[in-house]
Amino acid sequence: MSHFGENLKRVREERKLSQQELALRARLGTKTIEKYESDLQIPDTQTILKLSTVLDIPASELMEREVKDHPSTGVDAEMEQLIKELGPKRTKLILRKAKEFTEEDFLRVMQMLYELKYEKSET
Repeated sequence: MSHFGENLKRVREERKLSQQELALRARLGTKTIEKYESDLQIPDTQTILKLSTVLDIPASELMEREVKDHPSTGVDAEMEQLIKELGPKRTKLILRKAKEFTEEDFLRVMQMLYELKYEKSET
């Protein structure tokens, strides 16, 4: 579910920062950055916000799956598949609620969903 580590590493490298430099600027340990980039650990909401500030990128972009291709229709293939799987009614309901969220609310919801999924699979 999470693409945080992959996105963090990509953005850090785009900014030409080493893990040590990012750790120093975000006041985190280098090992912590390594764990985030390896998806061994998911940061809490405040840490995600701190990293997004240091990297000058919206926090939601660190959390979302990067979509490489943007078809001219404006809706990518993954989005079309999700609409098909969820159905238009559920998709609209979810999106209407999501647009009301602040960036921090959105990150909390994403973290809760992640924890629910992985706590459920551990039991």
